[in-house]
Amino acid sequence: METVLSGIRSTGNLHLGNYFGAVRNFVKMQENNHCFFFIADYHSLTTYPAPEDLHNSVRTVLSEYLACGIDPEKSAIFVQSDVREIPELYLLLNMNAYVGELERTTSFKDKIRTQPDNVNAGLLTYPVLMAADILIHKANKVPVGKDQEQNLEMARKFAKRFNFMYKTEYFPEPMPYNFGEELVKVPGLDGTGKMGKTAGNGIYLIDDAATIRKKVMRAVTDSGPTVENQTPTEPIQNLFTLLKLVSSTDTSDFFENQYKNCSIRYGDLKKQLAEDIILFTAPIREKILEINADKEYLRKTARVGAEKARESASKTLEDVRRIIGFKTF
Repeated sequence: METVLSGIRSTGNLHLGNYFGAVRNFVKMQENNHCFFFIADYHSLTTYPAPEDLHNSVRTVLSEYLACGIDPEKSAIFVQSDVREIPELYLLLNMNAYVGELERTTSFKDKIRTQPDNVNAGLLTYPVLMAADILIHKANKVPVGKDQEQNLEMARKFAKRFNFMYKTEYFPEPMPYNFGEELVKVPGLDGTGKMGKTAGNGIYLIDDAATIRKKVMRAVTDSGPTVENQTPTEPIQNLFTLLKLVSSTDTSDFFENQYKNCSIRYGDLKKQLAEDIILFTAPIREKILEINADKEYLRKTARVGAEKARESASKTLEDVRRIIGFKTF
């Protein structure tokens, strides 16, 4: 059984893109792997969160992932800041990370462009903290998106560098966890690109029925097909993709056939899509609200998850300190 680790952003709600893109695969992963899922609240400090925002965001994200099927009995789901061994490993790895290589990372370049007034040291050493998150549990596999592939490669580099410097084979080199065809790219409602938090083009799992209807009815379309069997434009293909995710095969086939014979009415398509999204998300939304209201359950889940994570992390840190040469007098 392999050890798999995945970080969860501690800001923002989950949308359909998150669910179909990764979360439902996390649920499957925990059946056959030793999984650690952590809410990355240390990472979020690079963007000025207020104290109340930090706690509320962590609570929201924890509720949503539990509602989607992460099982605290099968996996360790924990808050990053509850595992005090992570910052110490982060410090030790920083001693063997070089400014030049960190400045060249794409994530750092992107951040200094998007937040030029807050270029803090945490942004520069973000890949080192990510490496500490991974290596503290000696993870073999890490699910990552395209934007994090370089940072995972940095984690592999730091693992190899540690092993070389201290003449050991202690850290495994973490590999990307590939979901293959199961990884679905969910389009946004603005006609281009994928669904995302920053783009503001998403349907969130916590959205109520009225909000979903309003968002879907505003989805970008075009003037309609002009000839039979015309290839759909990107905005329309995006709507068809969403239909296939949440609607029955008969429903999606019906509207695609209407498009092919030029009889489609986009208003009808959007109304059907909205109702099917509501039907799909309603059970998840109910679970999110129920779990979020149960403070004791959330506290217990976070505490048990932290205990599991610290059991793994403390053993790693003890070994690392011994390998480096630290001794207690």
